Amino acid sequence: MRPVRTDRPLFALLSGFAVLVVIVATTLWLGEQQSRSERLVQHTLAVEMRLASVLSIVQDAETGQRGFLLTNDVGFLTPYRRAISVLDGELQTLAAGISDNPSQQAEMAALKSAIRTRMDLLTLKVEGHRPGETGVPLLAGLVKGRAAMDQVREIILRMQAQEAALLERRVERSGRQALLVRGGQMLAAGLVVVLGVFVFADGRRRLRATETARGSLEKANAELKAEIAGREAAEAQVRQFQKVQAIGQLTGGIAHDFNNMLAIVIGSLDLAKRRLTTDPQKAEACIDNALEGADRAAQLTSRLLAFSRQQPLDPRVLDVNKLVGGMSELLRRTIGENLRVETVLAGGLWRTFADPAQLENAIVNLCVNARDAMPEGGKLTIETANTHLDDAYAAANTEVAAGQYVMISVTDTGSGMPPEVIERAFDPFYTTKGVGRGTGLGLSQVHGFVKQSRGHVKIYSEPGVGTTIKVYLPRNTGEPRSQDNPPRPLGELPHARGGEVVLVVEDDERVRRFSVDALRELGYSVAQAADARQAMTELGLQARVDLLFTDVVMPDLDGRRLADRALEARPGLKVLYTTGYTRNAIVHNGMLDADVAFLAKPFTVEQLAFKIRQVMDEDAGSRDVRTGRGD
Repeated sequence: MRPVRTDRPLFALLSGFAVLVVIVATTLWLGEQQSRSERLVQHTLAVEMRLASVLSIVQDAETGQRGFLLTNDVGFLTPYRRAISVLDGELQTLAAGISDNPSQQAEMAALKSAIRTRMDLLTLKVEGHRPGETGVPLLAGLVKGRAAMDQVREIILRMQAQEAALLERRVERSGRQALLVRGGQMLAAGLVVVLGVFVFADGRRRLRATETARGSLEKANAELKAEIAGREAAEAQVRQFQKVQAIGQLTGGIAHDFNNMLAIVIGSLDLAKRRLTTDPQKAEACIDNALEGADRAAQLTSRLLAFSRQQPLDPRVLDVNKLVGGMSELLRRTIGENLRVETVLAGGLWRTFADPAQLENAIVNLCVNARDAMPEGGKLTIETANTHLDDAYAAANTEVAAGQYVMISVTDTGSGMPPEVIERAFDPFYTTKGVGRGTGLGLSQVHGFVKQSRGHVKIYSEPGVGTTIKVYLPRNTGEPRSQDNPPRPLGELPHARGGEVVLVVEDDERVRRFSVDALRELGYSVAQAADARQAMTELGLQARVDLLFTDVVMPDLDGRRLADRALEARPGLKVLYTTGYTRNAIVHNGMLDADVAFLAKPFTVEQLAFKIRQVMDEDAGSRDVRTGRGD
């Protein structure tokens, strides 16, 4: 009797399971291939639709253009304008859709060229069209356009034909794969009945493993989210600390410097009051000391405005070589005799567009900074050059636009700066000098002015060797104009002429009182108002008003809109604005509006006298009758 083989059922079961695995794997693979084929079919249909959409857009644009040329009705240009706005996006999407088809990519390049030609013809004809144009010019344009449109249609038809052939092959392949998948599924179904128990057990095991893995993943995700939240909170605290630290440094520096200056002003005025009757000469000296302290406070405010890029600039087309060449006497008095100053001025230097007074101030600040770095003497070099900042440099430096610039560099042979000092050199109130040797606002003022002028400033330094600070100002192709303001004459202040009348509008009573007293001291007849409503009333009552001297920032109606209304009532009225903090009423993008006459607060009687006289004497033809009106 033959022995019974006990391993045969197990072998058959294992063989059946292996066959089932193979069948299932093959069926899954075929299913994936079928899904891929279906996606390719959908992709081909999408490409065909995109081709039809591009053709439709171009045809609509052409139809709209023809309608406009024939009727002169701009309403027909709607499809044309839509084509201009969406056609590039449609072509990009189409190009992405055929990126896997080299032959279609070649056709796509030809299609883009043809469409560009057609759209250029449409644009040329639309922009060059003159109402009533008919005949040969119109016909010639339409014939060229038709030829270009025929080329577009021909290319799209070829591409559609290729896509149609591709679609047919893909549909056929998808059908064969579907049949194979169904056959594999039927074969697998028979084996599944036999192996169902084992498959069910294996499925439960896999389910338990999946649940375990999901639990572990959820726990890991929760831990990761908690860690991210903790890091974000820590980063927020660091940012807040840095912000508070920066504000504290700024406010502390302002408070320190203003307290020093107020101590001078208040103390000197107190002494002057006490000595006014007993010792007038010492009282006058105290008043001069108070004025000096107040002037330093005004300079501090100006520097803070420059750092914050809020100062009103009056830019002009400048010859920087001429400006630097004219500063020799000023620099000699500023930096002293123990430094050797050399200027290297480039030939053929480009023009730039900047505020000449602020540029001079920036150069002086750089020279003073260089002087302080050379206490034992040395060499100071001021150099100008034409330069170009490329895209790589612009990408590596913040707030820099690539292009052509006029460069002004100041180089010293002093102690130099380490990297950590360079990093903070433009911070306000940051200084490495000793106590009482600077406010720490010089370089920050330079930085603010240059940035407000759309320029760039860069420090190059090496400890023990020296420092070079380069200022880049954008090139301007205009020609410098002659100096509008003649040099101030020495001696007596200019006074009123022929009974000139000034209307002062100022909401601050003390400032208004000072302005009125100063103008009367200069011989002007003065009317005054606390706001725009009173000002318009005074204009109606006064028989003669030659100049409106108005604050910019006022409640209800600002000085700019007041000037507009006053000019409507009295064309030819001259306007002089004043403010301590510029707003958008007369300043846009950091620049004074065209033909605006402006006097910054605080001002002295001397500054007021010369500015009033300058505006009064200005030729009527050199300023728009709507004085102060910008673009």
